[in-house]
Amino acid sequence: MEAIRSDREIDKILVKKGSIEGSLVPLVKKARAQGIIVQEVEKQKLDQLAEGGNHQGVVALAATHDYVTVEEMLKRAKQPPFLVICDKITDPHNLGSIIRTVNCVGADGVIIPKRNSVGLNSTVAKTSAGAIEYTPVARVTNIAQTIDKLKDAGFWIAGADMDGEMMYQSNLTGAIALVIGSEGEGISRLVKEKCDFMVKIPMAGDINSLNASVAASVLMYEVRRQRDFACKE
Repeated sequence: MEAIRSDREIDKILVKKGSIEGSLVPLVKKARAQGIIVQEVEKQKLDQLAEGGNHQGVVALAATHDYVTVEEMLKRAKQPPFLVICDKITDPHNLGSIIRTVNCVGADGVIIPKRNSVGLNSTVAKTSAGAIEYTPVARVTNIAQTIDKLKDAGFWIAGADMDGEMMYQSNLTGAIALVIGSEGEGISRLVKEKCDFMVKIPMAGDINSLNASVAASVLMYEVRRQRDFACKE
């Protein structure tokens, strides 16, 4: 309750299934009023997260690092700006690796959704190899609406998809937001419809897909390559 009162950034609150009563009622009510996701789970899940501690039927998952707003991210951005949007990435190792590459490639930040996505937990922080301390991450309620706002700000939205145009043939030199889909399903239908164009990575082997963070890295460096050549010209 004190974490909620102090406006601590909380990813979600897990409550033991069927136990929202007594002192938990005002806690859950206040959390939902602040837009925090409240999810009912089995007691075993809480026991696992608490690692033997007395959880009293409730566990809050808090971010290891503060989020920024998209507006703050754009104010800090270099020109032309370059953002990466992660659409429902659930593997913390993938998100951490993406944040690391975003920093190495000189992009301006990462946008993730509040629901159906991993947040900035300790595994993400560790996998980012310190990049989380320097790379702005925004957490938004609606990715599709955020894309609309980015378009209004002059961004082109490029989605990573195997049915897209070969990345070498796409113009990635302007203000770009690159959308990376989830590990299993790719970019969701609504978000895909919001993209201005789709780009793909050439595949010459026996399997036709890359890990989400690897695909993101390849595409990010293609953006960087095109921009470097554009500057030389």
